[in-house]
Amino acid sequence: MRTRLLAALTALASLAAPLTAVPARAATASPGCDPIDPAACLLPFPNDWFTVPATTPTGRRVNLDPTATPRNLAGKNIDPAAWNAADGFSPGSMLLARVPGLDLAATGAAPVTDIGRSLDRDAPIVLLDLDTGERVPYWAELDANAPEARRALIVRPARNLRDGHHHAVALRDLRDAAGAPIAPGEAFTRVLGGTLPEDDPLAARQRSLRPVLRDLRHHGVAASGLYLAWDFTVASTASTTGRLTHMRDDALATLGGGSPSFTVTSVVDRTPTEDPQIAREITGELRVPNYLTAPGGPPGSTLRLGADGLPTASGEVRAAFVCVVPRSAMDHPARASLYGHGLLGSPNEVRARNVRAMAGEHGFVFCATRWSGMADEDIPYVAGVFADLSRFPAVPDRLQQGMIAFLYLARALAHPGGLSADPAFRAPSGRPVYDRRQGVVFDGNSQGGIAGGALMAVATDVRRGVLGVPGMNYSTLLNRSRDFAPFQAVLDRAYPDKLDQQLILAMLQMLWDRGEADGYAAHMTGDPLPGTPRHDVLMHVAFGDQQVATVAAEVEARTIGARAHTPVVAPGRSPDVRPFWGLRALPWWPYPGSAVVLWDSGAAPPPVTNTPPVTGPDSHEDPRADPAARLQKAVFLKYGLVVDVCGGRACTAAPA
Repeated sequence: MRTRLLAALTALASLAAPLTAVPARAATASPGCDPIDPAACLLPFPNDWFTVPATTPTGRRVNLDPTATPRNLAGKNIDPAAWNAADGFSPGSMLLARVPGLDLAATGAAPVTDIGRSLDRDAPIVLLDLDTGERVPYWAELDANAPEARRALIVRPARNLRDGHHHAVALRDLRDAAGAPIAPGEAFTRVLGGTLPEDDPLAARQRSLRPVLRDLRHHGVAASGLYLAWDFTVASTASTTGRLTHMRDDALATLGGGSPSFTVTSVVDRTPTEDPQIAREITGELRVPNYLTAPGGPPGSTLRLGADGLPTASGEVRAAFVCVVPRSAMDHPARASLYGHGLLGSPNEVRARNVRAMAGEHGFVFCATRWSGMADEDIPYVAGVFADLSRFPAVPDRLQQGMIAFLYLARALAHPGGLSADPAFRAPSGRPVYDRRQGVVFDGNSQGGIAGGALMAVATDVRRGVLGVPGMNYSTLLNRSRDFAPFQAVLDRAYPDKLDQQLILAMLQMLWDRGEADGYAAHMTGDPLPGTPRHDVLMHVAFGDQQVATVAAEVEARTIGARAHTPVVAPGRSPDVRPFWGLRALPWWPYPGSAVVLWDSGAAPPPVTNTPPVTGPDSHEDPRADPAARLQKAVFLKYGLVVDVCGGRACTAAPA
């Protein structure tokens, strides 16, 4: 996989234009810009200035101007058509503005190491849910990858914002490195002043902001000292999740209560010498309804949408699956589990050493299919996306198609006429190698933990799942992951302006939400989506993970209401004032519910900036390789109980 990825990226980079400076675009360059932050057209972001009234659940519809979006070196703006179908912005959206000379330490803004400060009465940055009146916790950072002249202020919610809610942002009492106050820009100063005449270019912006300023004042944020303020609306649940839940319901309805059709293509029995843990490997294909525009749904395909804006099926996709059967299942029925593979991987990851160990030690039949959209077959397309981001909508669209393959695989495992009835899944005695009556569970790692969070929110045949080294919100993850480096090189060539890059990440998240945990986290455990049972998940997080940032898992855990194993980490290991801030401790053992456990294998603490770790060994593989962690996973998947395997201490794992 890495060889193919590097080859695709090298070929793409050789065709890219050489890096050249891109002049800053003034906010007056397009009628779709917001004049109150002139550093870039779409700042501040997200922003209801970029929406229009509409007959939608939120009463708004995104309306990005085609000339206002970031453009690549070929001069092509990102086509906003797919974004403009949404009725609001991402529930995990980072908040972006440009504040020249800002020093966050001198200002007293809450850093990632002390999120609790964001809720102080006099906090210089206020994120307010206008529908509930609640302040939302966050951390603030300056883009550590950018030169000062194009450095964004990034405010990241510490738990996801509520679907469909209206929010206000206020930046106040900001300071430079010398501690001197930073005055607001000319446009915002005029908006804060007296009523402007109708023919003034800022009159409309002033009218739109006055209700926001009034709401902020009502909640104790006066106009005095304001540097900038704006409002935005989070997309509704239907806008973010409606396409996938419609596809799920439609696809399952076509089965008429039966099992999906499948073909077993190979059965390989292993001797104990060949593999002491796995007795049999089975490969096959599922026939899954195709909701994508191209026959067979290849990379680059987008969803086929009907007049109602919902996906419609035409033809089918052949979804490959791979299953591993533990040696113990030949004598005693195992438990059936889906397995979710990692970044740009394939179902063959189910053959990995840690998966075979989990199957052999604890009696699981693991079956995997592809996370289409971000699988091995998508590598060339995904690499090309970062040179022309108008092509991006195909990635989350195919991710949703891939979810249907997982749901069909779960149904095939659960149904009496499904896989358990096929001779390939029978022991020599004629008995099925797994007991479908025990139900189907899920175990995924890395991308399997990220996309697996979305799967757990929509699954009907799966009630429990383990999310291994998970996180959510790619707009947070990418800058913090060493895996993004080759894609970053392509992005740097095509969109070299660092301020544009942060806007790009925020835009991409709006669509990525439809195929990863960020858009579904609020419904993963409590508040289930329509037609969906409640679920429980166990999150296994790696301290100092160089591929999936620990902080992104913390945001997910807060959003789903997971209880935390305590002590979280040994004293002195974490730079945080309070590790796992905002998470309640597990109240007792064994615990029947969702939980998060941090596994420490001695890796260096993560950076406190939006940059990837670069020193020491990577802990990403360590939790799944640890026998105690696998035991905890097995008990949870089989019985729904979180047990203490760490002896009342912080959990540690041996380096893999």
